[in-house]
Amino acid sequence: MSKLFSPFVLRQLTLENRVVVSPMCQYSATDGNASDWHLIHLGQLALGGAGLLCVEATAVEAIGRITPSCLGLYSDDNETALRRVLTALRQHSDTPLAIQLAHAGRKASSHTPWDGGKLLAPGAGGWEPIAPSALPFSPSEPPPREMNAADLARVCESFVHATQRADRLGFDAIELHAAHGYLLHTFLSPLSNRRGDRYGGSLENRMRFPLEVFSAVRKAWPEAKPLGMRISASDWIEGGWDLQQSIEFSRRLKALGCDWIDASSGGLAPEQKITLGPGYQVPFAEAIR
Repeated sequence: MSKLFSPFVLRQLTLENRVVVSPMCQYSATDGNASDWHLIHLGQLALGGAGLLCVEATAVEAIGRITPSCLGLYSDDNETALRRVLTALRQHSDTPLAIQLAHAGRKASSHTPWDGGKLLAPGAGGWEPIAPSALPFSPSEPPPREMNAADLARVCESFVHATQRADRLGFDAIELHAAHGYLLHTFLSPLSNRRGDRYGGSLENRMRFPLEVFSAVRKAWPEAKPLGMRISASDWIEGGWDLQQSIEFSRRLKALGCDWIDASSGGLAPEQKITLGPGYQVPFAEAIR
């Protein structure tokens, strides 16, 4: 038998095979609430025989959504709407379910991709994004607001609350999103984190907030259930976050109880120069492993 189709164990979760359906943003929610679209989209994927199905990037607070149409798990209404979808899935499939918890940071309050994906002004239905430093994703956009101590505490607690909701919903695993230029990634990269306090500067300081979030989530998530993290292993920009820093970050995560690293890359800034090709991200995963 191919290793791809052999079982894989993560804590007390056994996957029948090693095929994982990655989280895919659908931009089809209303006020963070899952819709009929999610029922159809996830329903067909749950019947495909994959070892694990991961629900799309799901915001832990309203201002953490990429767009106003992104999925959330920050309110009772969000939880109720998602429960409806999961209940239907479980009636017809025993595929284990994961959810990717995320905060978009400075890439929040954006138009949907098919409307250009640019920053959406507060007067047009958007809001003020937050980030480790007041540095915009694109020079043409206004800067986000630099997070203060209250913001740091609130966002960390928001990840915890979303984790508790995910547990009540019966999710089998969680992946935290620290890639693609979203909030936790921007703390890691020296290109987007110019803070002068204990959360900026050195590698140790830049890792601090993402590690605090992971640790808080791990404590709130049942010990029997696996928890992983998606990272951008490289910014693909000179002087940015790179593979060696990713390896050190992964070591620290493992010590805190991280069960997997989802090694992606890029997304921090338009200046990235990605060398595309078949399997171009595999060497990141090989080196981290």
